[in-house]
Amino acid sequence: MSRVRFTPEARTDLHDIWDYIARDTVDSASRFTDTIEEKCRLLGASPEMGRGRPELAPDLRSFPVGNYVIFYRPVRGGVEVVRVLSAARDIPSLF
Repeated sequence: MSRVRFTPEARTDLHDIWDYIARDTVDSASRFTDTIEEKCRLLGASPEMGRGRPELAPDLRSFPVGNYVIFYRPVRGGVEVVRVLSAARDIPSLF
């Protein structure tokens, strides 16, 4: 079974995404964060799915989900989710 580990920053990102979307509708916020977590599990099973992002950090990969991007590193037996950020953010400044 593949493993998905979230850094504290990634957990905070997911919480912030939920809070932002929940201002309009709690159900949509829960569905969207569930979708992100589902994609993370998929990445855990197939870490090479995402695009390599060596310009941001060694071994970093990314995978888009809607207007957000999951940033992760392949690790033994799965992935470590480093951040989950809006694609509209200044991403290089956050790495």
